Amino acid sequence: MADINLTIDGKQAQVKPGQTVLDAVKAVGVYIPTLCFHPDLAPYGACRLCIVEIEKMRGLPTACTTPASEGMVVKTNTEQIQQFRRGVLELILTEHPHPCLTCWRRKRCGPFDVCLRNVEVTHRCILCPKNEICELQEVVDHIGIKEVEFPYTYREIPIDRDNPFFERDYNLCIVCGRCVRVCQEIRQASAIAWTYRGSQTLPGTAFGRPLRDSDCQYCGACVDACPTGALIERARKYEGPGDHKVLTTCPYCGVGCQLNLTIKSGKIIESVPAHNNEVNRGQACVKGRFAITDVVHSPQRLTKPLVKKNGKFEEASWDEALDLVASKLGSFKKDEVAVIASAKCTNEDNYVTQKFTRVVFGHNNIDHCARL
Repeated sequence: MADINLTIDGKQAQVKPGQTVLDAVKAVGVYIPTLCFHPDLAPYGACRLCIVEIEKMRGLPTACTTPASEGMVVKTNTEQIQQFRRGVLELILTEHPHPCLTCWRRKRCGPFDVCLRNVEVTHRCILCPKNEICELQEVVDHIGIKEVEFPYTYREIPIDRDNPFFERDYNLCIVCGRCVRVCQEIRQASAIAWTYRGSQTLPGTAFGRPLRDSDCQYCGACVDACPTGALIERARKYEGPGDHKVLTTCPYCGVGCQLNLTIKSGKIIESVPAHNNEVNRGQACVKGRFAITDVVHSPQRLTKPLVKKNGKFEEASWDEALDLVASKLGSFKKDEVAVIASAKCTNEDNYVTQKFTRVVFGHNNIDHCARL
């Protein structure tokens, strides 16, 4: 089918049939604030921040749920739209600590500066785990919120630290639903869902059970989808933004999942699954998502071969270690040798290993540690 032509803020855009107005807006490089939208999830239209004006269409439809059609004329930044967005965003901020978001000094403060807003220490921007990498900060800056007229209501919910990888602080939750939807739509685990109703609505587990009892895979998809600091990886909570990112392949198995490693001061502080590939498409298992930093920087990690001399292991070169292994193997009969392969190798390496065992040794004494 032919491409759809439409006009976005006076710019000509083309999209494929079935794409939305938001896709067209992005195609011409125009920014529209969104909080409930996620590229991997079905359009939701809950936050109402991506509203636009479309000629010959009533009201202010959401760009993420409105299909693009031929000849559409769309405006994204009129005074009416901005006024509506400010009102919606102010309502969202009534249940999220916002003095840090509206403070003119936010980008100038250091860790030990005195806060001029007289807010609680725990509500200051410098202590927020998502400071400078928060989608809500970006939206507030774009819309230009200077103050919030409505009073802020603190939920007083204890931080949930009852799992090994990430914390849940629902005092920072804006009820966008992205964590619930990615768990149900993408991972299909349904470990979390909406709990309660009305103003008490929050993501959570059935009957308030711990995540370990709710079929949680600890994949971290909910953490990656969260636009605020409500869900945050424990190991990188106070690391702040990184210096740069490096695309790499996960070393934990032969699937070949792509990961973006966040580097800061020469150290890996986070591994996040990459989206632009056909292998994992923005998803990872618990090992690829949370175990990279611990393993790479573990003081117990072996970085050189060790050879036992006089009852103690000493560092050796690869040539020395391999020569020792070869000489030892030569003293055994074929049926006295077993081979253990590793899930951390590629599929090709493991294929060669099993072939070597069956052809050279002539038996099937081989196992594979492909367990979590």
